[in-house]
Amino acid sequence: MFETFPQMKLLMSPLVHIDLVGLACILVWYFLPRRLANLRLIVQIGFFIVLTFMLAQQNVTPYEVDTTSRTTGEAILIGSVKAIWWINLAWAVIGFVRIYLVFERKPREARLLQDLVVGVVYLGMVLSIIAFIFGVPVGTLIATSGVFAIILGLALQNTLSDAFSGIALNLGRPFVLGDWIVLSDGTEGRVIETNWRSTHLLSAAHNVVALPNSFLAKLGLTNVSSPDEAHGLTMTIRLAPTKMPSVIVDVMRTVLMSCNTILKEPPPVVALKQLDAQALDVELQFRVANVSGRIQARNEVLDLVYRHVKSAGLLLARPSTAIVHSSDLPTEETASPARVTPVELIGAISIFSGLSHDEKEALAATTTVRTYRKGDVIAAQGQMLSSLMIIRAGVVMMRRDDNAGQETGRLAPGDFFGETGLLAGLGEASTLEALTHVVVYEIDQQSFAPLLLDRPAMAEELALVLSQRATLANDRSAPGQSQERSVLALLKSIQTIFRS
Repeated sequence: MFETFPQMKLLMSPLVHIDLVGLACILVWYFLPRRLANLRLIVQIGFFIVLTFMLAQQNVTPYEVDTTSRTTGEAILIGSVKAIWWINLAWAVIGFVRIYLVFERKPREARLLQDLVVGVVYLGMVLSIIAFIFGVPVGTLIATSGVFAIILGLALQNTLSDAFSGIALNLGRPFVLGDWIVLSDGTEGRVIETNWRSTHLLSAAHNVVALPNSFLAKLGLTNVSSPDEAHGLTMTIRLAPTKMPSVIVDVMRTVLMSCNTILKEPPPVVALKQLDAQALDVELQFRVANVSGRIQARNEVLDLVYRHVKSAGLLLARPSTAIVHSSDLPTEETASPARVTPVELIGAISIFSGLSHDEKEALAATTTVRTYRKGDVIAAQGQMLSSLMIIRAGVVMMRRDDNAGQETGRLAPGDFFGETGLLAGLGEASTLEALTHVVVYEIDQQSFAPLLLDRPAMAEELALVLSQRATLANDRSAPGQSQERSVLALLKSIQTIFRS
């Protein structure tokens, strides 16, 4: 009967069942979500084992050319099952590659390597199908296509250069996604993407810079984020040599000690670079937590240099390009730096910005001087200070005793504390400790009371300023309604204190 209907006999062949199993594998693999990579790989391996077993039962060797004489239908069936076997083998290998890169937890950096391996696997599958199904001599085919490959290579020279440079960069891994890199030509930014063609950087100006991989491979590269995100900075300060270098070094150490935006470990370094009759060059070396904090750190260090230099009676040197006669250079004997008076410090405080010059002069006349030795606790956390303390010299550390003694900041000359106790009767939010010899100007409630009596509207201004400072100090946002209640509460406290 089957001899009468050869088509029916062909359809009942076990080879057709192998084709159906292979098609079922393709459908199952297609409908499984990509996020289930492990399950897809297990299914793929399972179907591949079943296909291999079924081919062995039919004495079909997929990696050998079939030389037996067969009908056209049988030859097509054998060719199809071999092709399906090779396709499933390729998918299983690719599944292993993708799972490995997922376990590596760096799939984006490994994209180029992953694509290269996948491409090689697919190319091997195609060549195997051509060789073992169609019986084409692959070696001869590759040799005869050499001329075409040379022509294509010359036409795609730049593209191939970028591709292979990208592969080299990914294999060498001088950087990974998220690293901040600086190139020898001055280009810098954070790596946000790498592909076959280029590497993309997000610059400090929030612009995306696309660099061809071949160009990037030729330049010197500094990875600022390796081995960690901490970034070192160096600043040179020129000071007039009006005091001994050791004194100037101590002042610069105090500058770095009072800085809140730089890392305390490893300790910052002060190095003397050059000394002549015109200037002493001092190099400040310090580190910040990450590269994005560079500008803020530089700004704070420069601000503190100005404050401490002025507080210590030093002078900034004139620019090295300026023409200066030796008789005009300041010396230790002739230097006359500007004095830091109480009225100048009062004028620099925001809560007194609304006062007239005469009112500032009157307030400054009531100040008294207090000094503290290194290690002295100026005020404990929760203690209410009834005076405003303006730092004239030295460094004060703030720490929270209710949080394992965590340091919350440092105060330098020109900073102040005690305003919440003076104006609102509230205790200090942190313990205040002198890190160096500290000199402060003190203004008590009795000296401040006449100002509020003469200017009742000033209490509202002070309440608003205190509310804003408290919000900023606690690093939390203040919704309009809660801030309004805070201002009203502070205003009521100020009025109650200064009426008594």
